Order: sequence, then structure tokens, then C-alpha cells
Amino acid sequence: MKRNHLTTVLCFLLSAIVVTALLPRQSKFVFEYEAGRPWKYAPLIAPFDFPISKTEAQVQAEKDSALAAFSPFFNRIPDAGEQQVESFLRDYASGVLKNVSLACARYVEGGLRRVYETGVISAEASAELSQRGSTSVRLVEEQEATTVSISGLYSTRSAYEAITHPDDAAVPHDMLQRCNVQDYLTPNIVYDAARTEQAEEDLMASVSANSGMVVTGQRIIDRGEIVTHDQKQILDSFLQENERMSISGWDYWRQVGGQALFVMLVLMLLPLYLRTFRRDYFETPRNVVLFFTLIVLFPILTSLMVRANFFSIYILPFAIVPLFVRIFFDSRTATIILLIMLMLTSMGLRNPHEFLALELAMGIAAVYGMKELTERAQLFRVALIVAAFGLLFQFAYDISQGIALENLDRSRYIYILVSSVLLLFAYPLLYLFERVFGFTSSVTLVELSNINNRLMRRLSKEAQGTFNHSTQVGNLAAEVADAIGGQPQLVRTAALYHDIGKILNPAFFTENQSGVNPHDDLKEKDGVSPEEQSAQIIINHVTEGLRLAEKFHLPKLLREFISTHHGRSQVKYFFVQWQKNHPDAEPPLERFTYPGPNPYTKEQAILMMCDAVEASSRSLTEHTEESISALVNRIIDGQEQAGYFRECPITYRDLQEAKRVLIESLKTVYHTRIAYPEL
Repeated sequence: MKRNHLTTVLCFLLSAIVVTALLPRQSKFVFEYEAGRPWKYAPLIAPFDFPISKTEAQVQAEKDSALAAFSPFFNRIPDAGEQQVESFLRDYASGVLKNVSLACARYVEGGLRRVYETGVISAEASAELSQRGSTSVRLVEEQEATTVSISGLYSTRSAYEAITHPDDAAVPHDMLQRCNVQDYLTPNIVYDAARTEQAEEDLMASVSANSGMVVTGQRIIDRGEIVTHDQKQILDSFLQENERMSISGWDYWRQVGGQALFVMLVLMLLPLYLRTFRRDYFETPRNVVLFFTLIVLFPILTSLMVRANFFSIYILPFAIVPLFVRIFFDSRTATIILLIMLMLTSMGLRNPHEFLALELAMGIAAVYGMKELTERAQLFRVALIVAAFGLLFQFAYDISQGIALENLDRSRYIYILVSSVLLLFAYPLLYLFERVFGFTSSVTLVELSNINNRLMRRLSKEAQGTFNHSTQVGNLAAEVADAIGGQPQLVRTAALYHDIGKILNPAFFTENQSGVNPHDDLKEKDGVSPEEQSAQIIINHVTEGLRLAEKFHLPKLLREFISTHHGRSQVKYFFVQWQKNHPDAEPPLERFTYPGPNPYTKEQAILMMCDAVEASSRSLTEHTEESISALVNRIIDGQEQAGYFRECPITYRDLQEAKRVLIESLKTVYHTRIAYPEL
């Protein structure tokens, strides 16, 4: 008990610390508003001066417009052109240029001077300017910058074409080719990266993030007015300024204390509920750990999304939390955990009331749409129910607020659909939760009840009689469980595995024998009588079954059925035989007693009853209603009088109903068939 209380306290404190640490710390902005919806509150008057912030799209559009008109800076290299002209003249005078006339050389000299005087830029710079969309540049000469059109400058290619393709035919084209004009063309207008970047930064800084001011006392909006886009921009600016006005000192710690107190009061609802209504859950530490984990998971995710301004929180599948609790536990517990989780999540939101109402409705729809998860189609059906209910609820809420159909926020409906689709991920996540917390879902029970798995195939092959017995016990147990409020799927699956220990010595069990009984060949050994040896072989099927269950990784829930299906009963046949052969000796009762423990759940008690009744029914010489009724009553009354059911929550009325179901079922199994006539 102390361990349970310690686990609860630790989980409670850790959850309270984590949730409180993630809550925002600023003055609470309590207004809910959206463009196209009416203002539901009293007239809003500005309590302080604040700027009207432009939207990110507006600011970006202004920056893009400014950049489109921006001219990058270039520097002119004064002597670059003259040096190339002199190099050309030297090459001509030295005879490097063959078969070039003086007139042609003079023409090329003039062309070089002309293009260099205008300006030559590199091909790379020309391509960069084209990509930027610039139509002009700022040309810096002797610390003075003038704006020059890009079309008025030459690239190395256009300068070459301007010189070698003259408008007049005074100079032969082939002679111009021999002048190698391309060797004397180099950019004398170069890009000034440092000055351009600085100018761009100054230009971006000059774009204002605000479009105006709201002064103290100015009316922002009146009750009933439809929130326009301009008013929404002012309200958004008011919200941003309100959040920037962070609190400090005593006000900060007072808010932290209030948040911590509220979180702890909300979390306190869980242990109070468990102690009052589900003490069995409260007494299992792993249950408490799972509950608190599910409660704080979505508040953490929501807080991180809000801080990062990442998408909308309505896309999160909050209904998956009560869905998991419903699968592993019950509807009432799922509902209270859903409520606690949503209350904690809404604390850090700007619009908590609408969020709380919508997600609570969708969560309850998920809880009551899922009775028992045994196949994937059920999860798909629940997702459809949650989506339909969420869309209808949101539509009803919007209409009730006076919003016109054309002004509905369609993105909210898309988020509801996406969150409903994300509920389908509950199926793979179920396996993760089972492994981490040690639970067993209905899906796992259905998978384990497949008789084609390796362990079941081995049982049917090596101990066919035991396999048939286990199958019949499963059918009987499921009928009884359904009648008295147990879990039919659980007890049916447990029945298939309760006798797997008989695989190791199948011939020693009567259902697997075919005329030869190996117990008859046992002799006294080391002072141990044959009856004691036989009893130990029979009892060992429990311990060997547990060993096989661990080897094949069966859930702990099923291993508990293996150890309790005989409880602390005795192997009576061999115990009576020992007493007959040793009339004067004190019987070693413990050597004939199963290790137990006795059943401590309703399903374990059902399996114990059905196992004994099914096995004994095979020994009846005739299967009349009277003989079957006498057998069932004798076995179950004997188990009840022996105290095997004292530790499990099964009532006298449950026992009477179990007897009735077993009698009716066995009558059906052993009913008399008509004899078909022969010709």
C-alpha cells in the first residue's frame, strides 16, 4: 500500500511541475475573436498605446517591392580600358596581328575606347542582375554614385559583337576576326558586394513593421460588430503587445503560484475519483503511471506547438487518450481522464472555452463509439463517428454565434477531419503502450486466440486431447463470462493456454491417453510413492506451463490464469489412492496440492469452474439433464465451500447464473442425435 501511495505522489508532483513549467507567463488575454465573427464582449477600449503591426505577408510584400526597385552598386576601374588599348597597339606594332591593315587597327582602337568609356561588366554580373530583375545600377566614380541603366552598359560578349560587327562595311569582317578583339576585352565595371549588402540592409531596416498607432482611450471595437480584417489586425497587435508586457518580481511568482495551485487541484481529481469509484485501479502502480502519462502528454505537445507557432492545435487527436483508456479500462475512467487532460491543456490557450467544448464532445464520442477493440474496422468506424460528431458540433457552434455560412472558418473543419484520421494511429501505438506498461488489449487477445500460432499448433499436435479440452473450456467460459458480466474474449484466450504445460508429458493426462496409462508403470523410488510421483507430474503442468508462457512471451495477464486455474486444490485421485494404500500414515498434503494461488479475478474463477466441469463431464456414463445438473452443482458448490473464490469479486448470484449457463451448454454439447435408418 505504501508503494502505491508513493507512486501516486511522485506521478502527481512530476505532472504538476511539468505542466506548470510549460504554461505561459503573461497577463491573460481572455478575448476570443476571428475575422467574420461578431465581437461577443463589451466595447474594447485601448488601455495603453500600442502600434498596429503589419502582417508578415504585408511586411514581406513591402520588402519585395523595395528590392525590385533597388539598384546594386558597381565600381569603375579607371585604367583598365586604357591598359587594354595600349596592349592592342603594342601587339599590332610588333607584328603579332598578321595581315591587319592600319585602318583596321585604328578602327579597333576606337571601338575599344568607345566600349570602355561606356563600361564593360562581366558575364556573371550580367546574369546576376538579370536574375535579380534589376534594370539599373549605381555606378561609383571617385566617391560619387550615379544611376546607370543596365541596357547602357556592355557585357564582354556584347562589346565584342559591337566592335567586330560594324554597321558600315569599311573594314572587312575577316580582317576584324584576325585582330583577336576578345583578348583585349575585360570588365572595367565590377560589383561592389560590401556596399550593396550594406545598402540592402539599410533598405530592409527602413521598411516599417507597423502601419499606425492606437492611443490610450481609443475605441477598438463595440459589442456585436463583425470583426473585419483591419480590426482583426488591430486586435492581433493588441494581443502581441499584451504578451510582450511580461510580468516580473512579485507579480511573476504570484502567477506561478496560482498556476501551480490550479494544476494540482485539477490533477487531484484523478486520485479522488480512483479512490472513490475504482480502488482496484488505484492499487496498481502501473495503472497510475499510465493515467498520469496520458494526462500530461497532450498539454506538453500543445504547449510546444503554441510556443513554436507551429500549425493549429486542433489537428492533434486528443480523442486518442480516452480511446486508449477505454480499450484498457472502462468508459467512466476514460471520460474523467479526458476532462482532466483537456482542462490542463486549455490553460495555455487563448480560446479555451471553444476548444474545451469541441474536444470534450469528440472525446466522449470516441469513448462511447468504442466498446471493445477486436478488429481494425472498429477503429475506422470510431474515427468516422468522431469526425461526424466534431464537424456537426463545430457547425452548430458557429451558427449559434451568428456567423454567416460564407464566413465559416473552413480550416477548422479541415483540422477536425485530419485529427480524426490521426486516430487510426491508435492501432500501432497500442502495441507500444502494451509493451511499455504491461497491459493486454483485446486486439492482442484476438491475435493470441489464433490457433495457427506456433504454440497452439504444437499443443494440437503433441497433446491433441488437451487441445480439444482447452477449446471446449474456452467456449464454456466465454458463455459464462458473457452471462455474469466478465470479459469473454479474455477468458476464452486464457482457456486456450491454461494447460500448455501438458505438452511436456502429454501421455500422463487422461485426455491424451489411448488405452495405455503410464502412471501404472511408476514404482516407489527413493522413498517416494507412485501416487506422489503421479501427483507431482500432474502438478508440474502448472509450473511448466508458466515456463513455456515466459519462453513464448505470453502476457502476464494470461500467465496468471495458468497459475490460478487449479488454485490451491488437491490432485484428489492420487491423494485418495495414497490414503487407501497408507491408511495409518499422516498424509503429506502439500505434495498433492497445486502451488496456486487461488483465483482473484472473476475471469479466473470462471476458468477454474469451467475447467473442472468440462473435464468431469467426460467421465459421465450418461449425459442426461439430471446427471449434468448434479455434476455442475457438485463441482461448483465444492469449490465454493473449499474457499477457492474468497479472494475474487464473484457473487452468489454469479455462481448460480454460471451453473445455469454450464448446464444448458453441456446439454447442447452432449445432446442425443437421431439414428439414421439404413436401406
